[in-house]
Parts: sequence; structure tokens; C-alpha cells
Amino acid sequence: MTERRGRLLALAALPVLLAAGAATPDPSTALAGRYYRQFPNALVTGEKYTGEDIVEIVPVARNAAYVRVELSYYNGHSCSNWGVARAERDTLVYRQPRSEYDDTQCILTLRRAGKSLLIDDGGGTCSSSCGARGTLTAVKLPWASKRPIRYMARLKASPEYRSALNEWRTGKAQP
Repeated sequence: MTERRGRLLALAALPVLLAAGAATPDPSTALAGRYYRQFPNALVTGEKYTGEDIVEIVPVARNAAYVRVELSYYNGHSCSNWGVARAERDTLVYRQPRSEYDDTQCILTLRRAGKSLLIDDGGGTCSSSCGARGTLTAVKLPWASKRPIRYMARLKASPEYRSALNEWRTGKAQP
């Protein structure tokens, strides 16, 4: 092989090597934190109160994170879901194990979309986690609301966290 041909082959391989080195950051760490939003809310009776949306993301392994989503809606309705999501490119994807009673599988995704954390269940696959007025479809929380989780010991002692890790380890839906 001539020296010139060797240099050409090296230059031809350079884009492939650069692309391999520029891997997407692990979303389990890139998205980790607590997202929070408060907003005016009300009951059908006219009583007003402050609603709040909370999302917690905690890495549990490389390319995997515990996620808990608690969203408030009108008249006291809410959506609540948690589990261990796996990384797929720049997105965390939680696939809830099916039980014998499930018609569809809940698939919940979380990713950064511009100035927001985007939560989406693909058009309602997780609707059983929500009250009548709630949804997990195309929900956005402000990216600027992201903060470190300062209550990690309490979070890790919670029944939701323990249940999610057990489900992740066994692959079976938890009661």
C-alpha cells in the first residue's frame, strides 16, 4: 500500500470515527432531576386552589432511570405513573409490563424538546393512570424548572420507587 493511498483511506474513515465518538448523551443522566410547575386550578364548584405538576427522574443504571410523573388537572383529577425507563437515543421510554387484564401496553416517553421536558404516551396508552380530565399525551413542563433532587433518601424509601425497581428487576407488573 502506498503512503498516499493509506492517507486517503484514513481520511475516508474519519467521518465514521468522529460519528462514533459523538454519541448521544445518556438521557438517564441528561434528564435527571425534578421538574415542577404550579398553576391556578379550580373545582367544578368554583373553589380555587393551586395545582402542581411534578416529574422526578433518577438514574438507576447506565441508560436506565426511575421516573415518576404526577400531573394535576381541573376538578382535582390527576395522572400518576412511575417506573424504570430505558434510554432510546435521546429519550427515556417506560414500557409498563402487561397484566392479564391489559388491552394495551402503557408506553410513556420523556425527552427534552427545546425549552421543555416533553412527556408523551403516544395518544393515550397510559390513560388508565389518569382521571377523567387528565392526560399524559404531549404534556410539557418548563426545562428551566429542572432542579437537583434534594430528598433522595426519602424518594428511594418511597413505595413508588421500591415498586418500580422491583418491576424493573422482575419484569412483572406490581400490584
